[in-house]
Amino acid sequence: MNGLGGLNKSPDGVVLGLVQLQLPITKTKDDIKKQTKRICELVGKARRNQSTIDLVVFPEYSLHGLSMDMNPDIMCKIDGPEVEAFKKACRDNHIWGCFSIMEYNPMGNPYNTGIIIDDQGDLKLHYRKLHPWVPVEPWEPGNLGIPVCDGPNGSKLALIICHDGMFPEMSRECAYKGADIMIRTAGYTAPIRHAWNITNQVNAFSNLMYTASVCMSGSDGTFDSMGEGIIVNFDGVPLVNGGGRPDEIITGEVRPKLVQEARRIWGVENNIYQFGHRGYVAVKGGAMDCPYTYMEDLINGKYHLPWEEEVLCKDGSSCGFDKPKRYYENNILINNQ
Repeated sequence: MNGLGGLNKSPDGVVLGLVQLQLPITKTKDDIKKQTKRICELVGKARRNQSTIDLVVFPEYSLHGLSMDMNPDIMCKIDGPEVEAFKKACRDNHIWGCFSIMEYNPMGNPYNTGIIIDDQGDLKLHYRKLHPWVPVEPWEPGNLGIPVCDGPNGSKLALIICHDGMFPEMSRECAYKGADIMIRTAGYTAPIRHAWNITNQVNAFSNLMYTASVCMSGSDGTFDSMGEGIIVNFDGVPLVNGGGRPDEIITGEVRPKLVQEARRIWGVENNIYQFGHRGYVAVKGGAMDCPYTYMEDLINGKYHLPWEEEVLCKDGSSCGFDKPKRYYENNILINNQ
């Protein structure tokens, strides 16, 4: 049930608009300026198309395209003109927006960044992709954690980007911090279609949380992004499925109060609670230890797979990138000297 794509909005509903944006080609500052204008025009289209939309979501790479170009001349800043234009578009159209930029980083490679702006034009969430899609992507690993913000109509929003969603720990962190809607933006191409759908569904079910996910769409003459906007109910059942038509806005309503209710009253499959309260039928409050070796090792900087030495791909050289010479430690980049 999603109110006919949000046409019949419930008093406690949040209507989402997922933009399957045409994959752009951006090489110059002028290209970035033109694409910024195009995105702002589509914010207006979303509002004109459906007056009930609360939040319009643009995919990863919607501004920069899939070139992986790290030219500093076309990188963006949080206080730069592109973000200011997005703020104005949200304010002028009285709509929340989720946008993608490649963010300038004076310490190293750019960040793959997602932002959420409210209907007053205020920045509410700033996220840097934790898991760039290696070995293909050159972006710096994110250093802001996974922030959560208050969203429209009493919702709690989290944002992850593309490959992030392949790690169940990402969606669990979003839910653990209170998110009832997790947005996932992507630039994925068709070979990832099956993994895209099943992870969006399991991320929802495992955490009693709506997931709303969208990819770029169409071709840039080299790559073919797949669109595939999808909104999944907190029980793991898809509510809305998009196809591959470029610039189509996929809409649907979610109801955060139903998530909040399920998290309170469900016994069977209340996974987000039961994860930290193992076997509460047998022992009071359940076991609240950490029985997972990989978690302990990760915390202690000792994460090491049994087959670690056999892994062949450990840098981006197979995709034409130079081997890095810097280490990453405690969120600070240090030179290997």
